[in-house]
Amino acid sequence: MSEPVLSVSGLNQAVAELLEQEFAWVTVEGEISNLARPASGHIYFSLKDDRAQLRAAWFRKRQRGRAEIANGDHVLAYGRVSIYEARGDYQLIVERV
Repeated sequence: MSEPVLSVSGLNQAVAELLEQEFAWVTVEGEISNLARPASGHIYFSLKDDRAQLRAAWFRKRQRGRAEIANGDHVLAYGRVSIYEARGDYQLIVERV
């Protein structure tokens, strides 16, 4: 039996579909680290606990008012799991913190 040969982008697309179906909406608890606020208005950060970390993106259009978060804050982040296909990194697309 021969397995199909996938391109990198094809595999990332398939993984994204699986993640988005299985983890459509989740709430994740963790500490904010690696906070970045580029000129675009989006907020990028990691959520971490004592054993792991998860990248997160909070897009400007989803932020309600001024997003007052800082490194070291312990938060609940609600959103959907996706993959940034260009890097193959999975991440939480945040709707609210």
